Amino acid sequence: MIKNVAIVPAVLANNKDDYRAQIEKINTYTKRIQVDVADKTFIPEGTLNIANVWWPQGWEADLHLMTAQPSLYMDVISKLKPSLCILHAEAGEDLLPLFAHLKQQGIKTGVALLPQTYPGRAKPYIDAVDHVLVFAGRLGAQGGQADLMQMEKVPLIRGLKSEVEIGWDGGANMSNIRTIAHAGVDVINVGAALNQAPNPAELYTEMVAETDKSGVAL
Repeated sequence: MIKNVAIVPAVLANNKDDYRAQIEKINTYTKRIQVDVADKTFIPEGTLNIANVWWPQGWEADLHLMTAQPSLYMDVISKLKPSLCILHAEAGEDLLPLFAHLKQQGIKTGVALLPQTYPGRAKPYIDAVDHVLVFAGRLGAQGGQADLMQMEKVPLIRGLKSEVEIGWDGGANMSNIRTIAHAGVDVINVGAALNQAPNPAELYTEMVAETDKSGVAL
């Protein structure tokens, strides 16, 4: 039997109305989310501005900030108080002081690795954080195909820091979620599969049950 894996809905929106609609759907089946926010330093079109991000009181929110300049957003992150804030190893500035600042605010820290980033190159960041996000999709978009080769990073990350929480982001759906769970991750973020489902609450329950199964997914 594999360890319990958390299924966390990922919220990615381009406007306030879409963001609210996604939050209201998720409210029917879980209270933990990952909010994906990007500025135009990482993605040409950007996403909903972080100033418009919110979540209901009592929720556990992981904030995935896709930007080359995360230092510009420390004040607003401190006010938002996410449970976890994930910054990109590929950002254009030193993340270690930012991780230290977030921890002083009582916010857990995480580092995201794009497909081209080898875990060993991010070792100082991995040593400093609570969570490592293996990114295996297309940045700033939902509904893409998962790059399952990224699962090879999981044992490499464990070798660098055995106790760190490892998340997966990109292309998770019912056809591959058991395979991803068996790779040894702790969290699987699911975007389009849940957001576009006719009954997301039912699909969420099915996904949780699927990750609990042993054996090969056929």
